[in-house]
Amino acid sequence: MRKLLRIVAVVIVLVPAFVISSKVWTWQDDRKATMTTTGPYTADLESLNKHPLPKWFQDATFGVMIHWGLYSVPGFAPKGKTFPQLLASEYGHAMTHNPYAEDYANAMKDPDSPTGRYHREHYGDAPYSDFTKQFEAGLAKWDPNRWAAQFKAAGASYIVVTAKYADGYSMWPTEVRNPHAPDFHAKRDLMGELATAVRKQGLKFGVYYSGGVDWTFQKKTVKTLGDYSFLHYGEDYRQYAVAQLRELIAKYKPDILWNDISWPTGSKRLYAVMADYYNTVPDGVVDDRWGTASFGRQFMSPKPMRWGFDLLMRGLLKIPDAADSISTPREVPHSDFRTPEYVGFDTPQTKFWQQDRGIGGSFGYNREEAEADYAKSSDLITALAKARANNGALLLNVGPSGGEGEIVPAQLSRLNDIGAWLKKNPGR
Repeated sequence: MRKLLRIVAVVIVLVPAFVISSKVWTWQDDRKATMTTTGPYTADLESLNKHPLPKWFQDATFGVMIHWGLYSVPGFAPKGKTFPQLLASEYGHAMTHNPYAEDYANAMKDPDSPTGRYHREHYGDAPYSDFTKQFEAGLAKWDPNRWAAQFKAAGASYIVVTAKYADGYSMWPTEVRNPHAPDFHAKRDLMGELATAVRKQGLKFGVYYSGGVDWTFQKKTVKTLGDYSFLHYGEDYRQYAVAQLRELIAKYKPDILWNDISWPTGSKRLYAVMADYYNTVPDGVVDDRWGTASFGRQFMSPKPMRWGFDLLMRGLLKIPDAADSISTPREVPHSDFRTPEYVGFDTPQTKFWQQDRGIGGSFGYNREEAEADYAKSSDLITALAKARANNGALLLNVGPSGGEGEIVPAQLSRLNDIGAWLKKNPGR
């Protein structure tokens, strides 16, 4: 009985302390919410939710996503299992054994992972940052106009390109200093050149930004879903991410602001950035991957707390089809469209949506993938037609190789097949 009373007493003390700490964290974060524009949109949900879905996006049923960066140089990830399958069967190292070549920077830090072994065999103990030399050398052969023409021929209405992936390398000459990796960015304005090229073809230009994860600010090896979901990020990263996103908006005025994983600030600071974006690009759109930070997420970052979460998830993810739900982001208070991954909807949806998927098992270039590892053109066309019939679109990813940005023939052939189909079946 005394033991039970002690437990109750601890709970009575901890719960109010947690609530107070949460309110203090939110108050401190909210104080940093500032807007840089004036216009019809303000930093509150009522205002943001009045933003209409622009007609160009409603009519754009096919787009191309491009995962391209330093990871395109080694271009390696193991094949054989999808990420949901790994979560269910190999949860303890699912994040370092996954089939995504774009996660090379994290996977190589696990010496027992396929990527760790591959890196030692081919590059010894060279750090990930060494790939900048090969990537920049390959850029001499990169032609953004060729890409733009290829995407136009494929019938795409817009493209979305990785401005910054989780590896932290910025694909433009950012003026926002990374305190943990100075000068870890492209010297050439890759985003500006591509934006100009695709807009000349009449296509819309979107940027992908990994707001929820940046391994240059977090050196730990991410192995589990708990590691991935509750990494601790401080105010230095919050300021960095906000400043970089504002810089991307100001420099390139992207038609699509495609954030991934989550967002490192609280809601009010995020809404200030979104309002500035809409005031700058009234016909722009934002995706639904903006789950915001909170004291609760910070509370979960210590290893003992993540261990409890991982223990729970190990059991839950063994339930049939449970792992597949990880790929569909949960609803957030504000977005212009939803982004289910590798899955779609069978019935017309009220809210516009976009199925995001790779042609193969990886988004970034994976030299291990061959013709047999890529989806058939007929299956991709079926996915596009199904999305179009149900108030959605298909965003199909390509993973160019190296700095030269060569789209592998097997992927390019799928784009060409889709382009031929769209010519015969225009419109909705």
